Amino acid sequence: MTPRALTIGPDQVGPGNPTYVIAEIGLNHNGEVDIARQLIEVAKSAGCQAVKFQKRTPEISTPESQRDQIRQTPWGEMTYFEYRKRIEFGHDEYAQIDAICKEHDITWFASPWDVPSVDFLEEFGVPTHKVASACLTDLELLERLAATGKPVILSTGMSTMEQIDAAVQVLGTDHLILLHATSTYPLPPEEANLRMITTLAERYDVPVGYSGHETGLQISLAAVAMGATVIERHITLDRAMWGSDQAASVEPGGLRHLVRDIRIIETAMGDGVKRIFPGEEKPMSRLRRFGL
Repeated sequence: MTPRALTIGPDQVGPGNPTYVIAEIGLNHNGEVDIARQLIEVAKSAGCQAVKFQKRTPEISTPESQRDQIRQTPWGEMTYFEYRKRIEFGHDEYAQIDAICKEHDITWFASPWDVPSVDFLEEFGVPTHKVASACLTDLELLERLAATGKPVILSTGMSTMEQIDAAVQVLGTDHLILLHATSTYPLPPEEANLRMITTLAERYDVPVGYSGHETGLQISLAAVAMGATVIERHITLDRAMWGSDQAASVEPGGLRHLVRDIRIIETAMGDGVKRIFPGEEKPMSRLRRFGL
């Protein structure tokens, strides 16, 4: 069977449609709306269909064991909990992001890390929700996401097949997109395991994509050739910027090349029907000595 395509904003996502390219801004805005704006503009100019953020309620999602750990930040020394509160966008910032994305005609959504964050995002009418790999085993969160009735994009890093089975059982398959991922930052090629794209597609019969954390573009492009219907990559203005995800992110020039090359690969894949193409006719008449 061929998995059904799902609608996310103005786009159809799934087999037979253009690869859905998500520019993951995540926390690479470093708590600054102006940086978020620049990243949205980078994603739009590169040809991405969507940008994605992360939404947390720090009081819920910050592990107790890490709250009081001291962290060096661009705003000085503070506890990890204070840092989480400092970098988190609230309603005013997301209202600005919503307006910026509408201005640039690009879809936005986020990964909610707790149930109140789902409710927060629902206020903005996001067309889909993304589940971070770290949240795949949070069944309460998955149940709340399933109740929205919207498409859910589920990353599968740091998970066993049994854990993925349990998550899929909660979410169902009617509105589900799976992303193969390995949650190593940055990702070494030997841990990419791209054949999991085929494994997930055959096991669950849903659209399957790839969320990459590698440096470079080759692995993401190979994922498209292997049938990934979604590509998600972290983006940054400069990989030398402060932040834990910056080094495994794609800079503006790389993002333009990634989208360009994805579209070339899509064109090159063809339909698998053997034919003589117009460009072959002159060489055939000049070089072939025998016909059938």
